[in-house]
Amino acid sequence: MTNATSFARFGSGQSVNRMEDRALIEGRGCYTDDVTLDDQLHLVFLRSSYPHARIIAVDAAAARAMPGVALVVTGAELAAAGVKPLPGNPFLQRADGKPCASAPRRPLAHEVARFVGEAVAAVVATSVAAARAAAEAIVVEVEELPALPTMAAAMADGAPLLVADAPRNIAAEMRHGDAARTADAFAAAAHVVGLDIVNQRLAAVTMEPRSVLCNYDAGADRLTIRMSTQMPSGMRDTLCDAVLGIPKEKVRVIVGDVGGGFGMKTGIYPEDCVVAWAALKLKRNVKWIAERGEEFLATTHGRDIETRAELALDAGGRILGLRIRTLANMGAYTTPAGGAIQLMIGPWVQTSIYDIQTIDFHMTAVMTNQAPTGPYRGAGRPEAIHNMERLMDEAARVTGIDRVELRRRNMVRPQQMPYKNPMGQTYDSGQFEKVMDEALALADWAGFESRRAASAARGRWRGQGIATFLEWTGGNALEERVTVSVAADGMIEIFSAVQQMGQGIATSLRQLAVDIFGLPPERIRIVLGDTDRGVGFGSAGSRSIFTGGGAVKVASEKTIDRARELAAEALEVAAGDIEYAGGELRVVGTDRRIDLFALAARQPEKRIFIESSTAAAAPSWPNGCHVSEVEVDPATGQVRVVAYASVNDVGRVVNPTIVRGQLDGGALQGIGQALCEQVVYDAESAQALSASFMDYTMPKADMAPAFRTEMDTSTPCLTNILGVKGVGELGTIGATPSVVNAVADALARAGKSHLAPKVQMPITPARLWGLLQA
Repeated sequence: MTNATSFARFGSGQSVNRMEDRALIEGRGCYTDDVTLDDQLHLVFLRSSYPHARIIAVDAAAARAMPGVALVVTGAELAAAGVKPLPGNPFLQRADGKPCASAPRRPLAHEVARFVGEAVAAVVATSVAAARAAAEAIVVEVEELPALPTMAAAMADGAPLLVADAPRNIAAEMRHGDAARTADAFAAAAHVVGLDIVNQRLAAVTMEPRSVLCNYDAGADRLTIRMSTQMPSGMRDTLCDAVLGIPKEKVRVIVGDVGGGFGMKTGIYPEDCVVAWAALKLKRNVKWIAERGEEFLATTHGRDIETRAELALDAGGRILGLRIRTLANMGAYTTPAGGAIQLMIGPWVQTSIYDIQTIDFHMTAVMTNQAPTGPYRGAGRPEAIHNMERLMDEAARVTGIDRVELRRRNMVRPQQMPYKNPMGQTYDSGQFEKVMDEALALADWAGFESRRAASAARGRWRGQGIATFLEWTGGNALEERVTVSVAADGMIEIFSAVQQMGQGIATSLRQLAVDIFGLPPERIRIVLGDTDRGVGFGSAGSRSIFTGGGAVKVASEKTIDRARELAAEALEVAAGDIEYAGGELRVVGTDRRIDLFALAARQPEKRIFIESSTAAAAPSWPNGCHVSEVEVDPATGQVRVVAYASVNDVGRVVNPTIVRGQLDGGALQGIGQALCEQVVYDAESAQALSASFMDYTMPKADMAPAFRTEMDTSTPCLTNILGVKGVGELGTIGATPSVVNAVADALARAGKSHLAPKVQMPITPARLWGLLQA
């Protein structure tokens, strides 16, 4: 019999190499564009060059006559064919109680184009070149309409309305807390701190662009869509139920390797609908692979909020109240996720790890003629935490209280758990002060002065930044379905509806299965991304291991329980007399046994099959403390992150290497927001100015400091059976305020405290140099 513990080195808690990596490194990965079908056609979109224009006519006659063209379709033709708009936002309301305002977002712009890059027509042809040539032959007659390039322009008196009954172009509003009580707290405060903070618009630049390949099966009159998405089930359901109006059974979505998602690939896009409709219309295979310029223009962007944040404190530094006024740029359409992120999810974590019960939040969603916004790594939580941590550092400067001590005085204590914050969210666990103290030690916080002196000797200003924070994970989609099949050939196949996208989830799920089955990892096959095999929420909101991992554990245990019952029948004993270890089932106290896979071979279907659903009780609340140090060159405004240390409470850790990779990768994205990334539209014309890598600055390898990253596993999550907490977005959330605070600290230490509140992202050399000259 195999020793059940001999494979413990491959189980949870071990830094097992990722099972996904070898195929990718050797070029054997299978992304959507790696698949070519027989008789495959190619689709190209014609996109609006206007930010706001009425479509008078589309002349596609010349395009339709060009060689290789199989189909040209316009927005008007799709609408006439019964293709519906994408679903709007059902969660939000306006101040008068009316539903959230947004123009209907059609798969192709119909009647009005609302942002530069919106798809107006599509061409399907025998090659990409033929489709592109035909798209260029389409003549679109438009009436140019006044564009609203910024939220200020959209809300100005007399501004044209993007939606007829939406005054000041406000799509929705939400108020949280008690305004009167908060006003009283501010009136009684010894100190009031206020900051104007901009969380700039970002592009979720994935290595693999959006990709869709539709395979039409004439015999079954069925469509198989292979695509790059984080949520195959949700995409299929929206396509079938809301847009095309066809039975879900007529569509199968398959997802292979995904070259990054970062939240941008969570929902359905207009282009997805057009490709699917074209394949059904032509009864042919159709492929669309987005070009990088299309991705910059037409994917959902992230962040883009402007906030007035104010904090009231007593003479001892205790926080009395928090007031937030936020304008959130929805772009041309208020997407379901985009509105909820800024008006609901961000406020859920706005008070963070601090014991604040008096709040007054007013969140306003504004429509402009820019691309829509949606999820981007962190999705509302980075913005909220950045606001809070900037306020904490500024409050320390104003009150004269050490910023670590100020945080310590206001933290929620372990004995207060479970703790309900003023937004009604309950933290199940957390030792925030302990995590902070560990991070301060890891960063050698006390030894900073000697490093500052060394930097000063080189003509550099050195600053020290800190962010202590938490986040919410799980996406409030807390249930996950898993199937387990033990086959006679010696393999265990586990299907889950969570989705791999470069984060190593398949490896982590297999490690959890190794824990239960006590078998070598090579005997366990993880299958993801196939709606014919099962449906579920997918991967978003740092939920994959939090929900999917627990479901794998439970399903694996149920499989062994079922195997015990079957073994009991085969060996003619009671099920309670059967024990399992290392792939064998044995009668306790005897040498009578049967191999798990031999038992599967005796079943009518030659397998043991279990279908199981498992739910977490509530979200998880990972938290951390991130400490960074920067050097500022006052002559050029150049900022360099020279040290970065973090301690992160993510509960139980399944694979330390994968977790560190998630934390460090997320932190580098956060540093990118702090120092260089920004989607820019012209403030007069609403034309996109950053639609290529020549104009959109990504963080590079030489910007990455030597990360010192540790996990505190002493506080398991109490809301799921594994005790894990989501980890995929934690690094991004902590890095941005830590680095910005470090720059502000460098200015303050150089005698320019008055400039610290004026620091805004991205802190490019030109922007910081200009601030220093002012």
